[in-house]
Amino acid sequence: MPLSPVPAGRDVGASDHPTGVATHCAYCGLQCAMTLTGANAAELTVTPRRFPTNRGGLCQKGWTSAELLRTPHRLTRPLVRRDGELVPTSWEDALDRVADGIVRTRAAYGDDAVAVFGGGGLTNEKAYQLGRFARVALRTSQIDYNGRWCMSSAAAAGIRCFGIDRGLPFPVTDIGSAHAVLLLGANPAETMPPFLSHLVPAADHAGLMVADPRLTPTAAKALDGGGLHLQLRPGTDAALALGLIHVAVTEGYADRAYIAGRTTGFEDIWAIAAQWLPERVERVTGVATATLRETVRTLARARDTERGAYLLSARGTEQHATGTDTVTAFIALALVLGLPGNPGTGFGTLTGQGNGQGGREHGQKADQLPGYRRIDDPAARAHVAAVWGIDPEDLPGPGRSAFELLDALGTDGGPRALLVHGSNPVVSAPEAGRVTERLRALDLLVVSDFVLSETAAIADVVLPVLQWAEEEGTLTNLEGRVLRRRRAVSPPPGCRSELEIWAELASRIGCSTAFSTDPREVFDELRRATAGGPADYSAITWERLDAGESLHWPCSAERPSGTPRLFLDGFATPDGRARFVPVEHAGPAEVDDPDYPLVGTTGRVLQHYQSGAQTRLVDELASAAGEMFVQVHPETAARAGVGDSEIAAVVSRRGRTLATVRLDEAMRPDVVFLPFHWAGDGRANSLTHAALDPTSRMPEFKACAVRLEAAR
Repeated sequence: MPLSPVPAGRDVGASDHPTGVATHCAYCGLQCAMTLTGANAAELTVTPRRFPTNRGGLCQKGWTSAELLRTPHRLTRPLVRRDGELVPTSWEDALDRVADGIVRTRAAYGDDAVAVFGGGGLTNEKAYQLGRFARVALRTSQIDYNGRWCMSSAAAAGIRCFGIDRGLPFPVTDIGSAHAVLLLGANPAETMPPFLSHLVPAADHAGLMVADPRLTPTAAKALDGGGLHLQLRPGTDAALALGLIHVAVTEGYADRAYIAGRTTGFEDIWAIAAQWLPERVERVTGVATATLRETVRTLARARDTERGAYLLSARGTEQHATGTDTVTAFIALALVLGLPGNPGTGFGTLTGQGNGQGGREHGQKADQLPGYRRIDDPAARAHVAAVWGIDPEDLPGPGRSAFELLDALGTDGGPRALLVHGSNPVVSAPEAGRVTERLRALDLLVVSDFVLSETAAIADVVLPVLQWAEEEGTLTNLEGRVLRRRRAVSPPPGCRSELEIWAELASRIGCSTAFSTDPREVFDELRRATAGGPADYSAITWERLDAGESLHWPCSAERPSGTPRLFLDGFATPDGRARFVPVEHAGPAEVDDPDYPLVGTTGRVLQHYQSGAQTRLVDELASAAGEMFVQVHPETAARAGVGDSEIAAVVSRRGRTLATVRLDEAMRPDVVFLPFHWAGDGRANSLTHAALDPTSRMPEFKACAVRLEAAR
């Protein structure tokens, strides 16, 4: 039966689909709408549903998402390590072991000796409750999550320049009317394919432009439509931004009235950008001066004809030790052109993980409390403590960021016990070999997961939890739209929700505060905790979402209908003006040399998601993706003595990765590309290093010095 169209901007409740359950995809931040039909996991089928974000489309991961629910690798009993092996046990035994380990560790080393590592795929309710559990039950400051490695630089830059962070401060549908879109380190053709439908007008008018070291499928789409591929050297993004600002100002494309009326600090950034002549930018980045000029001209032309112009950043630009400054520089370009806060134009960031936006708003980050409040703000601490029924003085302060937390495990003064939820750092962390050693050094490692991920495989206790179609909750997508996740099937006997696990553990370790196991109750408390904060959910209810309302935060008594478009009346700064912040180009933290003459950069492929712990278990996806590979220019491979389809070693100062060579004449000869979804000998993050952005604490995933050699 064909699906009925759903009006743009409206979600649907379960009642709209009496034969199925209306929900959203388990994967990326686009959160495509789908209907799940079937009485149990074995029978469950997926059908795309029309929604503003995906317009009735799904990618290969979405189509096969039900396969995750019936994988034979599903964990259904807790595991504990005995005599070096993980063996099944009862929930009573597993939780007692975890609770005893927490109590003993705190008694011996203090509260901060117990740490928590969360994930950007947790629902809003679980993200909120995990932060509360860590700070109230465990009384630890040591909590962070894998979203630190995803959106933190863009978030820091957004707060710095706009006063607030929301991935897209406008509905994704606005982009669909634009005739010019500049994608910065973004490859949605592989990471979120349904998003491409919003880029069709730009592509059709030769206005799709992609800045990326590789000729990705997205860049190829741009060229096919007469657009541009800015094939820059990894780590030179800030130089590119400064050069584009230079062109915009010197060639008459700057919006002087906008700069004067809606911004501050232009002269500070111009003092730097004035030195970045196009010829200098070409020498540093490899992007031709003619391409720089055409990029700015295309954006300005679309802006001036009211057809829309957007700049959208993603991980390729952000995952650097200078990621915050780089995004700041591109925001400055958008401000020079007068784009943010005007209808039909803007700057945004494409959120990667399924709840990457909501996951960072509600307290998983070491420096944040719910509602996107700062943990070191006395007023924020007082508000949240009142909701939690504790004294503000009992709230811990800021803790370590994600990599710093993992790198401190098992060391003097570092955490001795770690609880991991929704993450697989053995594969996903930078300097993954070093992180694995730190995880092995712990007195207690507890992993909650639904399969035996590489991190779970080295744990002391593994707790089997629910999968996406087995739980109720909410998520927040890349445009700040709060969505309902609905339960479609019952979980296997023996699996429990994290909400139940935290409630049990809090009781076992002697915490007098109650922790609800009902996600609806948790969301109601989240609403109170976020009230008055930057990410205010106070007027959002499950009832409104179930009735079909599609609500963007902030949504409060003052803004009961939500806020699809930010900045139209002013920016979230004290004076209402956006800020130009002066930044310089610094380049990669690690430079190539004769021993490591190439730049290694990492990314994703269409069929896999994050560390691959889920998608590698889906036969259709694993078969289509093939084995771990390294993408190399033929001349580069010839110099290293390796040929197409041969196994090569990629070596950095930190480790060695084995991969099948894929020759590609479109690659830069000084760059090799590795996807990061595989484990073992094919683990790309054995190579990457953890130079950290001083503001966001983002590691530099996108540039490290490597060499290519024949595998021995």
